[in-house]
Amino acid sequence: MNAATAAPADDRVRKDNRRRANSELRYLVLALGAILVAYALVGLAQSGVVPAGLAGYGGAMALLGLTGHLATRRLAPGGDPVLLPVAFLLNGIGLVMVRRISFSNTDVGDLGPSQTLWTVVGIGAFCATLVLVRDPIVLDRYRYLIGIGAIVLLLLPLAPGIGYEVNGARIWLRLGSMSFQPGEIAKLALVAFFASYLAEKRPLLSNATNRLGPFPVPAARAAAPIALAWGVSLVVLVFERDLGLSLLIFGLFVAVLYVATDRLAYAVFGLLLFGGGSLVAWRLFGHVQDRVSTWLEPFADANGDGFQLVQSLFALAAGRIGGTGLGQGRAADIIPEVENDFIFAALGEELGLLGSTALILLFAVIVGRGFAIALRARDDFSTLLAAGLTITFGLQVFIILGGVTRLIPLTGLTLPFMSAGGSSLLANYVLVALLVRVSAASRA
Repeated sequence: MNAATAAPADDRVRKDNRRRANSELRYLVLALGAILVAYALVGLAQSGVVPAGLAGYGGAMALLGLTGHLATRRLAPGGDPVLLPVAFLLNGIGLVMVRRISFSNTDVGDLGPSQTLWTVVGIGAFCATLVLVRDPIVLDRYRYLIGIGAIVLLLLPLAPGIGYEVNGARIWLRLGSMSFQPGEIAKLALVAFFASYLAEKRPLLSNATNRLGPFPVPAARAAAPIALAWGVSLVVLVFERDLGLSLLIFGLFVAVLYVATDRLAYAVFGLLLFGGGSLVAWRLFGHVQDRVSTWLEPFADANGDGFQLVQSLFALAAGRIGGTGLGQGRAADIIPEVENDFIFAALGEELGLLGSTALILLFAVIVGRGFAIALRARDDFSTLLAAGLTITFGLQVFIILGGVTRLIPLTGLTLPFMSAGGSSLLANYVLVALLVRVSAASRA
């Protein structure tokens, strides 16, 4: 292409980038409006008047949204214009619900300030990711360092002195007065490692050169990571007692492996491995048996182990079609840990089927945009990275919503962007930033 034709092409790219950035800004304004309406409704339900801090809250949220937008516009021109606004909207609604729970449930304390602070940190992490990762291929160069770091982060809660147990799961670190779940960051590092490894080994894994009885299988050295992922997931399940993270890690690897090779046998074999390991864990460990028993017969101990799940089902039923209205439900007051595992039950009661469906569709938008970014990525690594990040996000949403609605056993994961807690919020903003970076790189 000569200079005469290159200049108009560059102009078209710049105009398209500006158009996408302006679209993102408009979506952020709409998201901010919805958040402020939710905030005002909760205040009206609690005290009968519009909250006095509405303007200040709106200004703070507007500043956070604008910061993220300017980072995207400047550092990732041409990036997906929908991901940040949808994440911001989910975060804002979750923040409003956490504040609403704090107003009426004295047992949880005032979570609003800490969750607001973590929102600031999350937006900061979004911007920092765009600054540090100027090209997705940078992550490919440090695959083994990232992989080792992920394993270390996963196993850190087992270390004496800094790891501690909450509700039967040893997944937390305590550093001074701050608590953190390293598994939230580890899952992103594992996505980068899996994407890098599978992008390189795709030809070897796609061709089955050996046989196991009547079944064709790849070379042992190529299949070793499957066994490693299986072992790591079982370590998390057995020693950290975290069924959710274990399922997420192994499900992520099997799904990305299938995307990379297009061989259904890997997915079936992986599910059989995880199913066998889970069956052994169910027979050997009481905490796994308790989760499964509560899932199968929650009403058998409705005032004990099944209390949370039973109340969650009652809350979703009480919401009916239109909901009881923000700030006017009972689930936020009576369900233990409602601000974490069961925040969707409280939202389902107060927003009803229509509001719950809208929230699920917002999660589906992120998943859909993520897969679209993967399809348009410029190289194998970027494709698998975007697909892995999207699978991680979608699988986590499915696991927590499935547990709350009794589709699968409860696992203890948090609902992305909505549950109280900083580890998940920070990690999911980094996840969105990486997707934005891949989308911008594919259009560069």
